Amino acid sequence: MSKVLFIVGSLRQGSFNHQLAEQAEKALAGNAEVSYLDYKDVPFFNQDIESPAPAAVTKVREEILAADAIWIFSPVYNWAIPGVVKNLLDWTSRALDLSDPTGPSALNAKSVTVSSVANGTSPDEVFKHYRSLLPFIRMNVVEPFTGIGINPEAWGTGQLTVAEDKLAELSAQADALLAALN
Repeated sequence: MSKVLFIVGSLRQGSFNHQLAEQAEKALAGNAEVSYLDYKDVPFFNQDIESPAPAAVTKVREEILAADAIWIFSPVYNWAIPGVVKNLLDWTSRALDLSDPTGPSALNAKSVTVSSVANGTSPDEVFKHYRSLLPFIRMNVVEPFTGIGINPEAWGTGQLTVAEDKLAELSAQADALLAALN
C-alpha cells in the first residue's frame, strides 16, 4: 500500500486546510496509508546550522524519505506560499550529502500534489508559485490541484464545508496521485 505524507501549511489547530486534508484522507482510504508531517519545530533555514542538521530537520527528512508521495494543503498568504511551508521545502530540498550540493534531497523525485483552502480569493496565485517551485526542487508534480473557498459561516463555526463537486475534485486528485505512483 502506498504511503502518502500530508503537509498542512497552516499550523493553527483546526485549520481549514487541515479539515480539507481530512477529506482527502477519506478519498484515499483503503488505497493509501496516510500520515501527517509534524514540522512545527523545524527552525528557520540557516546554513550556519545546516550541518549537522538539527534533530527536527532530520526527523522530517526521514518521514519524507519513507513516503511514496506528498500532498500539500496550503493556505494562501498574500497570494503566495506560507512561510512555514517554504521554510520546510527549503530545508528538505537541500542535498542529503552536502559534499555534493547537486545530489539527491529528501524530496528528490517524490510525487507531489497541492490543494488549497483560500479566503475569498482563488488559490490560483499560490498554485502558480507551487507549479514553479516544485519542479525546480526536482519533485514530480501531479495535477489536478484542488482549490476550495471558505464558506462564510466557517469564520463563526470553525467548520469548513466542502461542496459535493469539490469532494469529487478531491477524489479525482487522490486518484491521479495514486496513478502517478504506479
